[in-house]
Amino acid sequence: MEVKNRISLSSLIKEFKFEEIYLPAAADEIYVTVPEVDRPGLALSGFFDFFEHYRIQLIGIAEYTYLSAMSEEQRDLHIRDFVAHKPVAIIFTSDNKPFPEFIKYCIEYEVPLLLTEELTSATMAALFASLNVHLAPCITRHGVLVEVYGEGILILGDSGVGKSETAIELVKRGHRLIADDAVEIKRVSKKALVGQAPEILRHYVELRGIGIIDVKRLYGISAVKNTEKIDLVINLESWVQGKMYDRLGLDEQKIDILGIELPSLTIPVRPGRNLAIILEIAAMNNRQKKMGYNTAEEFNKRLMAMMGIEG
Repeated sequence: MEVKNRISLSSLIKEFKFEEIYLPAAADEIYVTVPEVDRPGLALSGFFDFFEHYRIQLIGIAEYTYLSAMSEEQRDLHIRDFVAHKPVAIIFTSDNKPFPEFIKYCIEYEVPLLLTEELTSATMAALFASLNVHLAPCITRHGVLVEVYGEGILILGDSGVGKSETAIELVKRGHRLIADDAVEIKRVSKKALVGQAPEILRHYVELRGIGIIDVKRLYGISAVKNTEKIDLVINLESWVQGKMYDRLGLDEQKIDILGIELPSLTIPVRPGRNLAIILEIAAMNNRQKKMGYNTAEEFNKRLMAMMGIEG
């Protein structure tokens, strides 16, 4: 199930060290719900047709200079009209001190007013990047997330199929664990998914017959990672006698997660198969495909050429 996220203003104040000029309530009770950030040049001139009050508004040098050139009466009118639309927060950048009118009307209309020494462009870029992560669409999937040779592999499958055991074997072979049992997946851009473990489960693995183990304490800090981009999805399933499994790799499987298609493989599980080695090969093969070389396609071309069939 997809979750709509939000972030408190107190978290942003702490992260970016914003100075609090005025807050209508405790900062941890004020929430930002969209990742977009605006510079309200048109709004300050009186054009509000497309003004989105739920976005953070940045007052930079250009906006400050524009307001400074107005008479006191004009400035009061324009600032009042702007603040009356109740943006979620107003931030003055480049250490420009807010006009007294801003303080007056922010108090009247209960709008948070903040200040930062950072330049407008740097503040906007940093805020946008941070909000995109915190407010990204999110789902939780039952599975395991590991990093193998730099590739983020999401392992799915029924309970008891061997996901956690495979993850531990991969950790022993020098790879890293991100999440076991529950994987929180966020769509941080139109092309990228990032996974992490819920805070309470971070760095822990459940092994039937043994119980909960702390991977970071057993194998060291290099054996774990907090977040990782998801590059490949592997479905582990119990071997079904008579079922046709892909033996060449020509069938490109995809899985849709939060509107993004990811390459997917189905790996049959039965005694004697070393799943850790299979996943290592899958990771290297996936990286090779992204670099433009597909072994299955090259083998098929050679086979067709040997048979005299033109591709």
